[in-house]
Amino acid sequence: MTQYREILRLHSQGISQRSIARSCQCSRDRVSQVITKAATSKICWPLDPKITDPDLEQLLFPKNISRKSSRRYPDYAYIDKEMMRNGVTLKLLWKEFCEECHQAQALPLMYSQFCFHYREFVEKKRATMHIPRKPGEQIEVDWAGNPARVVDRDTGEFIPAYIFVGVLPFSMYAYAEAFPSTDMESWITAHNHMYRFFGGAARMLIPDNLKTGVDRSNWYTLQINRTYHELAEHFNTAVIPARVRKPKDKPSVEGTVGNLSTWITAVLRNQKFFSFTELNNEIRLRLDAFNQKPFQKRESCRLSVFLDEEKSFLLPLPAKPYELAQWKQATVQANYHIAIEKRFYSVPYEYIKQKVDVRVTKDMIEVFYHDNRICSHRRLHGRIGQYSTVEAHMPEDHQKYFNWNKENFINWAEKIGTHTATAVKSILNSFKVEQQGYKSCMGLLKLADKYSLVRLEDACEKALTYTPRPSYKMIHNILVTGQDKIPASTKTKESASTEESYAFVRGAAYYGGKHHDDK
Repeated sequence: MTQYREILRLHSQGISQRSIARSCQCSRDRVSQVITKAATSKICWPLDPKITDPDLEQLLFPKNISRKSSRRYPDYAYIDKEMMRNGVTLKLLWKEFCEECHQAQALPLMYSQFCFHYREFVEKKRATMHIPRKPGEQIEVDWAGNPARVVDRDTGEFIPAYIFVGVLPFSMYAYAEAFPSTDMESWITAHNHMYRFFGGAARMLIPDNLKTGVDRSNWYTLQINRTYHELAEHFNTAVIPARVRKPKDKPSVEGTVGNLSTWITAVLRNQKFFSFTELNNEIRLRLDAFNQKPFQKRESCRLSVFLDEEKSFLLPLPAKPYELAQWKQATVQANYHIAIEKRFYSVPYEYIKQKVDVRVTKDMIEVFYHDNRICSHRRLHGRIGQYSTVEAHMPEDHQKYFNWNKENFINWAEKIGTHTATAVKSILNSFKVEQQGYKSCMGLLKLADKYSLVRLEDACEKALTYTPRPSYKMIHNILVTGQDKIPASTKTKESASTEESYAFVRGAAYYGGKHHDDK
């Protein structure tokens, strides 16, 4: 920009226009135009200190803005948003803008000016700000873009190895480890190893918006994956995901990912590793060298800054590492069981047809209803179709059926009486397979509910006088006919008197003998 103030100042001191042009690095014609315009506009030195060179330029050479105002300018915020879509170009947007202007009978910008003003808008939008980081305040985590490779010993195929990266923004101290996938198990394991490597946890954890970390995220609502939220609670930290498509929200890990891609992935591109252990051992060596590499624009290195200034500010680690737990939702079936990985676990029967949340760990299955734990089981492994059933979860009648066995039936019968116990034993022994007599025993013992314990004991005693192997039907008939109420001695006397009163005695003639009168 022309130095108008300096030209007028030097001219007021009597310096030639040639010397002024040489001093202000402009042409002699320009110096002459400024001096002439200043004389015409009656502007002379000294000037008001508040007048700047742009103000002085407007006074000397007023711009004709009538042409500018006659042209219509687009909404560059809308243009920038549309440019994020696939296949959209500035040329296409300019054509659409021209059509809008023609419909509105306005004069559009030419394509060159359209692009020029858009570039200016983008440069202003991309303004950056340095944010000072506090030691131990946050950890930024992400997966590296370019995976390494591991060779399968059997087939020779290449297996992708995804590199997890974690960075402390204050010291830029980094951690890296390779995993066979980016699933939840790898994600949680990587965090456990990272915290152990750092020797502490930060107050904030800043991941990307990947599915293993965030279920749903927008400007107003945030829903962290439940397993990831449990990990944050375990380490007493807060998860604050970066915004979607906003890599500047976690610049430290983004920059470190690029550096490690050069230091690790690119350097190891020609080496062959036959296991993830071999690859991670080599990554650890490269990582240590990276952390000990001196900074370019300041003294020391990442490791020394971490040890001297940041490590003491990290939160202490829990006594035990976080155990991976996956959350699933299940519906309690009519048989008061839930199915997890084709294995079945009992739930209190009151929750039949209710949806429950299930927390699955390596060794445990925990069931929650409205965030209240209602039961837990040891996790079943091996063949599918196994059942883990707790007797207390059953209805009362199911518990009785569940306890059907010889010992329980005999104990139950002994509480009624010795004759009932003898009858039960004889019924069980009358079948080749013990289980075949369970229903008869259950029916026999349930007769006490209708006829009382005393009558059942008497009926069993009566049945045992008839046969040493009484059946359920025999004892039931005795109770129905009331034979158990008749004392045994009374029945014997009655039968004897009846025989004497109504006995039919045949004479001697019936047997071929002679009567005394024939003599």
